[in-house]
Amino acid sequence: MTRYPYRHRLFNHGRLLLILGVLLAVGFMVTSFISYEVSKRSILEAIVDQSLPLTSSNIYSEIQKDLVRPVLISSTMAHDTFLRRWVLQGEADVEEMTHYLREVRQRYGAFASFFVSERSGTYYTGDGILKQISPDEPRDAWYYRTRALTEDYEINVDPDLANQDALTIFINYRVYDFDGNYIGATGIGLTVDAVRRLVSEHQQRFNRKIYFVDKAGKVVLVGSSARVLNVDLHAGAGIGPQLAQILAENSGSYQYADANGNTQILQVNYLPELKWYLFVEQGQDVALAGIQRTLWINILISLLITAVVILFAHVALRNYQHRIEEMATIDKLTGLLNRNAFTMLMKKLLADHKRDPQPMAFLLADIDFFKQINDRHGHMAGDDVLAGIARRLLDGLRESDLVVRWGGEELLILLRHCDLSEALRIAESLRRGIGEEGFAVNGQAIPVTISIGVTEYQAGESTEQAVSRADAALYQAKNAGRNRVCVAPEA
Repeated sequence: MTRYPYRHRLFNHGRLLLILGVLLAVGFMVTSFISYEVSKRSILEAIVDQSLPLTSSNIYSEIQKDLVRPVLISSTMAHDTFLRRWVLQGEADVEEMTHYLREVRQRYGAFASFFVSERSGTYYTGDGILKQISPDEPRDAWYYRTRALTEDYEINVDPDLANQDALTIFINYRVYDFDGNYIGATGIGLTVDAVRRLVSEHQQRFNRKIYFVDKAGKVVLVGSSARVLNVDLHAGAGIGPQLAQILAENSGSYQYADANGNTQILQVNYLPELKWYLFVEQGQDVALAGIQRTLWINILISLLITAVVILFAHVALRNYQHRIEEMATIDKLTGLLNRNAFTMLMKKLLADHKRDPQPMAFLLADIDFFKQINDRHGHMAGDDVLAGIARRLLDGLRESDLVVRWGGEELLILLRHCDLSEALRIAESLRRGIGEEGFAVNGQAIPVTISIGVTEYQAGESTEQAVSRADAALYQAKNAGRNRVCVAPEA
């Protein structure tokens, strides 16, 4: 029945929703980040303790199989009876050595195969005699370095004169006669590009950076890594301070921050056959990319859940607040404002009146002989009559006017922007309309009339004073015989 837009805010549910949203969001965020940190720590521990060492061991085995094989081939050549007898017999038939080296190269898929005689200084290949070596030739320094070795072989990267200076990894193996005397150097060569492709395949397969470092701390072989050859890692950012320890320990797990500040996890294995260190790296960001995506997905889901919860809470609180406010401000029987709501509303209206004085009138109406209606027809009939009069009053008034159940069968009407003469006209119209229409309860007609006291609000007086004057006018109307309108005297 009520048409009043006014509601007294019992609580600010907007602030409550904000607090609830913040608590939910913070709770979800804290939970997500704690889970992320726990997962991050577990993943890093698993990488350092299990995943990377296992991957490094697999790569080590694969690389060892692919790169150590040339060392074994070179060792077989150095101990080959044919090669040593051919040298000891004076290197007479060059075609025999050429055929031998060519067969080795073809059988094992090597890029180059060679033998250099200590006695004659001749450099033999699978295509014949290449040259005579000389200690004065810088490109022959490798041979004299190999001759001076205390170990059986060395691995070096040099241009191959026999193959248009293609950069080649050579295994230079010392050859001894049957009495243990040094008689030359032999071995095979692999192109650096071929080995790089091999390493790149392993990098793609295991999703790790792979490169080789010699005992001096220089990068000697890379795949598709951003690292370049002959870089001294001692001078590198991050890994440099740890390099001496890494090279001394031969193997282990390490962490360092690169030039961009990204944490790198490093696993090192020493390959004694190659005399190189196998470095296998994995960036922490790459390792954590999966759980980082999960973190953002969790945050997004948490925000969506928070939004849904806030939406449902808003709807529930709005309905709950509406009902509570209605219970606190609306009379349940008549649907009119109750006295408490009117008191609070009048504070605002009086403040507005003080800023912008406009005429305002009060009508206090009372149902005549209401007790007799209750006694004759029952209290339910009386309630129906009271509710019906409330409806008729609302129907006969403007939207801006207020009707209040003041107490019992008394109804207070506030007419805004209305002077005394207009208030009298409205009061008479209401009284006459209710008296003429009558009421029917349980099929029985019940004549009902009302008495009304009218007063115009005077500046400076309180609501209680104005209503008290209207009550005095109502008392006058009842004493004068009821079913009439009387005006209160001025204050």
